[in-house]
Amino acid sequence: MSLGWRNTETITRENWICGYCGHEVAGDIGFRRELSDDDGRKVYICPYCENPTAFIYDGLGYPEQFPKPVMGNEVEGLPESVESVYNEARRCIQCAAYTSATLALRKLLMHVAVEQGAEPGKSFVSYVAYLDENGWIPPNGKEWVDTLRTMGNEAAHEIRLVGEDDALELLSFAELLLKFVYEFPSRVRKK
Repeated sequence: MSLGWRNTETITRENWICGYCGHEVAGDIGFRRELSDDDGRKVYICPYCENPTAFIYDGLGYPEQFPKPVMGNEVEGLPESVESVYNEARRCIQCAAYTSATLALRKLLMHVAVEQGAEPGKSFVSYVAYLDENGWIPPNGKEWVDTLRTMGNEAAHEIRLVGEDDALELLSFAELLLKFVYEFPSRVRKK
């Protein structure tokens, strides 16, 4: 079975989360180099969306996947502009653009605050204050929401590169805020 790709063959089975469709899949259809099946470089075809995913093994035998899975989770009930910025940050992390992801997550605060009634064109600190004063930040959550702003400020205004761990932590903070502001209320409205 070629899944629509020419010259595919059965290769060693691999499990992965597809970087295109986000499904957890397993497959054994793809391409390998002629030299050896154990060469450490293979391209698998996702059995769900039929897009290619490359696996290249490092010298220690650990695979690196290209494209990587999109990090974070989808959040229900987001307005279009908020969803667009959130997904942009997720895709930045997917391709190891951690500083860019941090800047997008900082911008996300502005979009959320304005969607909730804040005046456009204000400072980022005023957006955090607006969200806090109007009950859009969970109890004891102002500090972690403000971390989105402060780390974003550092990425924007200082010579500082953001690493993967920090970007993932900020993404989880943003996801929690979006669930609190949008997803949980939209779930209640559906019932």
